[in-house]
Amino acid sequence: MVKHIILWQLKDELSAEEKESVKAGIKKGLEGLRGKIPGLLELHVNTVGLSSSNADVMLDSSFENEEALKGYSVHPDHVKAADEKVRPFTKSRVCMDYIV
Repeated sequence: MVKHIILWQLKDELSAEEKESVKAGIKKGLEGLRGKIPGLLELHVNTVGLSSSNADVMLDSSFENEEALKGYSVHPDHVKAADEKVRPFTKSRVCMDYIV
């Protein structure tokens, strides 16, 4: 099994209300991929961090293997969600992929 973890920071120019809306959109968009992508086992988006956090959104996902993760990265549904819900609103992205 492969884990795919991403942390994003939202753009500074977004108001608090806009950030909440964006976080809800990211969560809905990415969690909506469940059952649509071959080899995707689990996918959770966390938008409520503790005050000690320096990220706004976390994606925690699991795949059958590295090939499934590669397929996810180019799957049209994933690309659409990323292009519409994530990329326009984030200023930074950190990723860690690893074998469990």
